[in-house]
This record gives sequence, structure tokens and C-alpha cells, in this order.
Amino acid sequence: MPDIRLVIFDWDGTLADSTGAIVRAMPHAAPICGLPVPEPAAVLDIIGLGLPEAIFRIWPEIDAAQMAALRDAYSRHYIAEAEYSSRLFPGVEATLSELRGYGMHLAVATGKSRRGLDRALGRTGLAAHFVVTRCADEGAGKPDPEMLHRILEHTGTDPEQAVMVGDTEYDLDMAARAGMPAVGVSFGAHDAERLLAYNPIAILERIADLVPLLLAEGVVGPAAGDDDGNDAD
Repeated sequence: MPDIRLVIFDWDGTLADSTGAIVRAMPHAAPICGLPVPEPAAVLDIIGLGLPEAIFRIWPEIDAAQMAALRDAYSRHYIAEAEYSSRLFPGVEATLSELRGYGMHLAVATGKSRRGLDRALGRTGLAAHFVVTRCADEGAGKPDPEMLHRILEHTGTDPEQAVMVGDTEYDLDMAARAGMPAVGVSFGAHDAERLLAYNPIAILERIADLVPLLLAEGVVGPAAGDDDGNDAD
């Protein structure tokens, strides 16, 4: 694998243990808007997509008024669960700090809205770790690779010098479309078998396993070369 300068993370289900809050918020919002309550599996399936795309995936016949009402009801319930929606997986802060110590630049590519991600970054205190973040409401959502292209442009990085870390097929599909290697995690929304279809470097059972994986691949540490890790714009 070429030397990696940039590690891009999904948020929900990858860094934040927030999938449960999403699965609870969507069924709570549905009856308020006169929509059938979705099964938990249906909500897990759409985690990673932007909210409008996710809603259309579950309720393809939804009209504009219902869409607006559902988005509002969903957001209010999700925000009310701040204790859960902003909870990080074990080892996240240490992993981010260790990657930065090896000279990696870090970024986020998420299906969340800008307002939602900024709220989560503020609650978790992780904002300073990331050189750039991109959200679904700032362009095309996953699995379109636009947000990865924007992150690469911002950091002056080639696709082969970056890796996408995510818990859904939309993350790994997006990386593949951008020509970027990817690492899956098995503790989020989609199971390992579903992720393996996109040929990730590995499927991790803990986010803390990411640095050892990159060390083993020669991506970080002395084998990777200190200059390459520190010179990215």
C-alpha cells in the first residue's frame, strides 16, 4: 500500500456510537407525520445516507409536507438524545491522537448535515483533530464520491494516499468510486459480510485496531517515512 497521508472517517457508527439513537428517532417521528413506523432493520439499512435520501429510501411515496414534518420531528427527537447521539466508541480519542502523532491528516465525510456534525463535534470536543470535514448537505451525498474529492482537493492528497474508514456499504462504495482504499468497521450499522463485498483492506472489530493495522501495512511508523506524513498541505 502506498504511504497514507490522510485518514477520512465516517461519523455515525464509526466514531460515534449513535446508531441506536437514529434507530429510535426515526420510528418515533413517523407516526407524528402520519407515516408507517419502519422496522429497526430498515433504519439501520439507511444509516450513512443523507437524511432526505434516507427518508425517500424508507418512504418512497412521501410528499413535501410530510418530508418537512418528518425531518423536523426526527431532528428534535435525535437532539433530545444528546447523551447517546454524541457518545464515542471506546478508543476513538486515543486513536485520533495517535494517528496525528504519526503525521496523519484526519478528516470526516458524513451523511450528517453541517449543523448536525458541528453540534456533535462541539459536544465531543473532537473538532481540533480534523483538518477538514464534509457533510451530506454540502453537495452530493454518499455513495457519490464528491465529498471525498473535495477533501482530497483541500488537503492536496491523491486518492491512493488516503484511506476511508466507515461502517456502511455507502462509505466503502464511495471510497471505491473515488479510487481510494477503505477500512470497514463491524460495530456500526452494516455487518461485516455486507462490507466485504467492497473489498476493504480489513474489517475492524474496534476502532483501536486501526493504528496497529496501518503499522502492519507499513503505512505509519518508520516504514512509511516521516517526511511524507508531515508534508501534506
